[in-house]
Amino acid sequence: MNQRTVIEEAWINRELLNEQNTQAAIRDIIDLVDKGLLRAAEPTNDGNWITNEWVKKAIILYFPIQQMKIQEVGIFEYHDKMKLKTGYETLGVRVVPPAVARYGAYLAKGVIMMPSYVNIGAYVDSGTMVDTWATVGSCAQIGKDVHLSGGVGIGGVLEPLQASPVIIEDGVFIGSRCIVVEGARVGKRAVLGAGVTITGSSKIIDVNTGTEYIGYVPENSVVIPGMLPKKYPAGEFAVPCALIIGQRKASTDLKTSLNEALRDNNVSV
Repeated sequence: MNQRTVIEEAWINRELLNEQNTQAAIRDIIDLVDKGLLRAAEPTNDGNWITNEWVKKAIILYFPIQQMKIQEVGIFEYHDKMKLKTGYETLGVRVVPPAVARYGAYLAKGVIMMPSYVNIGAYVDSGTMVDTWATVGSCAQIGKDVHLSGGVGIGGVLEPLQASPVIIEDGVFIGSRCIVVEGARVGKRAVLGAGVTITGSSKIIDVNTGTEYIGYVPENSVVIPGMLPKKYPAGEFAVPCALIIGQRKASTDLKTSLNEALRDNNVSV
């Protein structure tokens, strides 16, 4: 019986979680997710993404088979079911105290974690900076050379199972205090200005063409927060949206590459 079948059967019959082979299959899957060999969502050849629901099921089923334990890290104490990720030197990942990543989160070589948090099931690709107090939620997919600025919130998703994780593609720059949740997708090299909120149902409007996108920021777009008028029984009110004000260009790159020194192993910072 393959691992996927074991997970699907245990999802229907939770009594199977008491069996050794079921627990072993779940732990093997989490180990593959931790190593980046299996993903909760993955790109397809046509540029789209697919969600691997059975992997998300395995992550959910991992919680009930784990026991609460006290973990000590220096002066810090934690009490949780999930192990913390370890072996950063071997992985080639820089982690600044008190940053935390859970076991089951994949961090590729060259990732930098300032004091921040990466949850189980997340995938963070090479050269990405997770800046101070940024959070990467469960199963979120973060591409190469992404910058998540201070206080950015990337939402997680385990349930409902059919829900898509947040997708941040290669080269994206996300400004301070932005929020990206509910399976929203940000295309390659897009730039979100400070304070932009993108949900799965957010309207993203190109101010130059009038084109409207829902929950998706096209590649190379430069985006700022906006407001739209909307009528309600009590009157007309302004509701949040996001505005595409242009395309990324060389001058934008200069403003979004201030942390290159941190990626250079020969620079002491």
